[in-house]
Amino acid sequence: MNTIFDLSHAKGILMRIDQLAQDSQPQWGRMDVAQMLAHCTSFHDVATGKSHSSRSWLGMFIGKFVKPILYNDKPIPRNMSTIPTIMIVDKREFEVEKEKLKENIMTLQRNGPKTCANQRHPFFGVLTSEEWGKGIYKHLDHHLKQFGV
Repeated sequence: MNTIFDLSHAKGILMRIDQLAQDSQPQWGRMDVAQMLAHCTSFHDVATGKSHSSRSWLGMFIGKFVKPILYNDKPIPRNMSTIPTIMIVDKREFEVEKEKLKENIMTLQRNGPKTCANQRHPFFGVLTSEEWGKGIYKHLDHHLKQFGV
């Protein structure tokens, strides 16, 4: 399984981000490309503890049983609901969000797995840095495929 903490995997993601254009269209979902980039950055903020939200009651009940969806080899289902703190509905500037996400990925890469060690996901609960690394990669891959790259 790929992880954002592997340099070659991170470089591959960065190259795919560079293939996006302001007019890239989603193959599914409601977000435009700039909103998707901001959404991915917000997900990283959860992973690194910069953003917090309360744990949903459903997450408390079933989160630990379904959390492998975040880091197994199966694709994330299309149009899966997201946690409210990373739902982006306002307009965003494409180039600004693109650079923010790229810098965020490079910072994760520089700082390594300890950045995400034992941070709590609002639905899945506490994740190890290994689970976060795989989950971040899988989340980015899902959304880049959403926009055809």
